[in-house]
Amino acid sequence: MESTPLDRIDLRLLALLQTQGRAANSDIAAQVNLSPSACLRRIQRLESAGVIDGYAARVSPQAVGLGLQAFVRVQLEKHGPDSIDRFAENMQAWEEVVTCHALTGDMDYLLHVVVRDLEHFSRFLLDRLLNSSGVADVNSSFVLRTVKGFAGWPLPRS
Repeated sequence: MESTPLDRIDLRLLALLQTQGRAANSDIAAQVNLSPSACLRRIQRLESAGVIDGYAARVSPQAVGLGLQAFVRVQLEKHGPDSIDRFAENMQAWEEVVTCHALTGDMDYLLHVVVRDLEHFSRFLLDRLLNSSGVADVNSSFVLRTVKGFAGWPLPRS
């Protein structure tokens, strides 16, 4: 995707929408000193340009019974296109994997896995990850507590 030029008002709109996504357009417009119609046009332009790629609610994992989070570093057995494609397809299909990043260094991927409990994690690891996806090695670390959660991208300051 090509980079879209963003001015200081666009950046301020993006920052506000990351933290106040449910705010009324008129409230957002007032905070960036635009009319509601001008604000809406800018937001629509940012959406159509792919700068804003969606809206979502942040759900507490604990509130929905997902009490265990782990970061799992994965090394694949083979690095050919078929192996990589099969692994990527599995990552897309497995709901326990909430993010998957390809890495540099001694491991190939970093997974953020969210499950109910240790038994659920064990079944995911043994039955899915190690059993069917061409994985040679894994290294898991469990989240003890979250010191800082994702609250939006660090946008450039104008």
